[in-house]
Amino acid sequence: MKAIIPVAGAGTKLRPHTYTQPKALIPLAGKTILSIIVDQLQEAGINEFIFIVGYLGEKIHDYVKEKYPELTTHFVYQNERHGIGHAILLTRRIVGEDEVFIVLGDTICEYNVKEVIDNPHSLLGVKRVDDPRTFGVAEIDEHGNISRVVEKPQIPKSNMALVGIYRIKETAFLFNCLENNMREQVTSYGEYNLTDAIECMIKSGAKFQSFKVQNWFDCGRKETLIESNAKLLKKFGSNINPEHQFENTIIIEPVSIAAGCDIKNSIVGPNVAIGEKTIVNYSIIKDSIIGSFANLYDIVLTQSLIGSDTEVKGESRSLNIGDNTEIDLGES
Repeated sequence: MKAIIPVAGAGTKLRPHTYTQPKALIPLAGKTILSIIVDQLQEAGINEFIFIVGYLGEKIHDYVKEKYPELTTHFVYQNERHGIGHAILLTRRIVGEDEVFIVLGDTICEYNVKEVIDNPHSLLGVKRVDDPRTFGVAEIDEHGNISRVVEKPQIPKSNMALVGIYRIKETAFLFNCLENNMREQVTSYGEYNLTDAIECMIKSGAKFQSFKVQNWFDCGRKETLIESNAKLLKKFGSNINPEHQFENTIIIEPVSIAAGCDIKNSIVGPNVAIGEKTIVNYSIIKDSIIGSFANLYDIVLTQSLIGSDTEVKGESRSLNIGDNTEIDLGES
């Protein structure tokens, strides 16, 4: 079985951070969105991965090669983005006849991955949501079988959203439906969607079952990313590099503090993740994500997302600051 992870999107809802960093490499609970996904699949026994890259794709390539040298990895470039369905079709030659496990590159969920892999059926991950109109939606019978899927329905007949996890046995069938949809220009909201290809498979007789995920962590916007960071810190527990000796500083767990940080005269936590070699002095930080090589001085931060190589000084704010930025809030 091969894992396919599409990470070609520009992540416009997380700008300014995604101007310089792929969304999949945004830090989260001491890891990255991508590393949490890959670690889950690797621990369940998958060792061959296909990454569909585009915007800032070389950063994904370098990150994966450095962090996961033991994996068999392929990188497919989606130079023109026409939707997830189009992206998956680009992997056909590499996939061959193997079964696939597709996880969208911003989808972090809690579920039994090994159980899903070992299941003899094709499976789609689902989660009940209050308003399903912005998701792919699955209509499911009392036995858990999926009778229909539809992308972002205006009048949903189900509140079971597709979370972005697809375990597909009949890959030739999938690729044929993707090709057919592109040939017939079957699109939803101007894109070739994976949801439409799965609906094509269902109409042609393919059987899909649903499985429910316990938790679905939203990494799409600043506010939900910070909320997911807090939940995952509680799940993973604190991670503080043992070399650290913080001077005159109070740490309120859970926090993740990477190697090489210099923190003095500050209060950090709870629910804070700080990247490597960041300097913090005379500051209070809670419920925030701070990138690497940042420099924070005389600042109170809450509900903030601060990029790497950033300098911030003075006053209390809730901030959303991209990489390579210098801000002095103390100036009049």
